Amino acid sequence: MIKLPSSFQLIFEDWKSSDAKQQAVLDDAREELRAGYAAITADDPDSESVAFYDTGSSRSQSKKWIKSYTDKSVTVVGKLLVFDPKVTLLDDGSTASLGYCTDESEAYTKHRETGETEGNPEYMDPHVYYQVTLRESSQGVWQNDTVRSERGGCAK
Repeated sequence: MIKLPSSFQLIFEDWKSSDAKQQAVLDDAREELRAGYAAITADDPDSESVAFYDTGSSRSQSKKWIKSYTDKSVTVVGKLLVFDPKVTLLDDGSTASLGYCTDESEAYTKHRETGETEGNPEYMDPHVYYQVTLRESSQGVWQNDTVRSERGGCAK
């Protein structure tokens, strides 16, 4: 399992499935998220862990997302709730669709030099819906292929 600093927690609520293949998708998607946030906290946009869990357009998208923090010399602190996962396995057996929500209300950015923390502006909805397409690699790892998000697309 990818380690995060104690200053930032990812909390995965109901991230379980009775179906073994769906659980494998959830497990690898969880580690991909952990890898991305670990790369932000480590100031490492070229993280090998992120590259392991991302393929296709998702790899460049993740790097751009990580750099949106590291280029500004900020990291993440607090906690991020990840909830309401829904996995659909496609007929080809090696592609999956995963939708889930996050709640950013207790997650903050922290400026590395000043230590100043900042949350989302009050007018910004803290809930974000994600839709991810994953593909199973030849090593059996479910890798993010495409990701799209919609702020306000879900509610806790």
